[in-house]
Amino acid sequence: SGKIFALEEHMQRFANSLTAIGIAGVDLDQIRRRVLKAFDTAGISNAKIYFHITRGSAPRSHACNVSLKPNFFLTATESDDDSEAKTKGIAVSTHPDWRWKRCDIKSLNLLANVLARQEAANKGCDEAILVDEKGFITEGAASAFFAIFGRTLQTTALTGNILPSITRIFVIRAGNNIELETMEKTLTPQQASDADELFIASTTNDIIPVVRFDEKLIGDGKPGKYTKLLIREFRSFTV
Repeated sequence: SGKIFALEEHMQRFANSLTAIGIAGVDLDQIRRRVLKAFDTAGISNAKIYFHITRGSAPRSHACNVSLKPNFFLTATESDDDSEAKTKGIAVSTHPDWRWKRCDIKSLNLLANVLARQEAANKGCDEAILVDEKGFITEGAASAFFAIFGRTLQTTALTGNILPSITRIFVIRAGNNIELETMEKTLTPQQASDADELFIASTTNDIIPVVRFDEKLIGDGKPGKYTKLLIREFRSFTV
């Protein structure tokens, strides 16, 4: 609706990831200005802004040259229409979490995510829900994962196993606004399938109800009442 959602929170996570990877010399104020300029120039009120930075250009080597000049890439495009998914809900399938141990770093290392999402798509599902070697759900291939039991909102605690989702912050805030208790707890697929309601959340899609988890319908197979309330409450952060 004509403004960038949670820009400062995204910039802070970007800065944290740059530090973790060891990419130095990035002018964050300049990046912020480029993002704002791209948004204004595109003239798209419902825009999807994507940017990334690489360490720089150099001959292939596993040991990097720390003096490289970083390369920056940015696009601003029209957001996808997710109204049907919000209204009807989506199907998800579980998949082994093959990712590395620093998923808290926002990086381009997404091969495991892509393979999981493709397998989900091959099954006719819209998202892959990743399950670690201990049998616990971490998150979606491209989303945070939430379950509702009664009036309790459950999601995985922030560790190196999941991305510190910006949208997660606002989902929890929206939950507080409608008097849902938040519990950080890992769930098994069986526990998740027994939830009253499930949903995923991401910056580009906000909150999307999950109505089928693997082969099991969630609730009555329609978006749950608290998920619909959360979608409505979340809009106050984006309009």
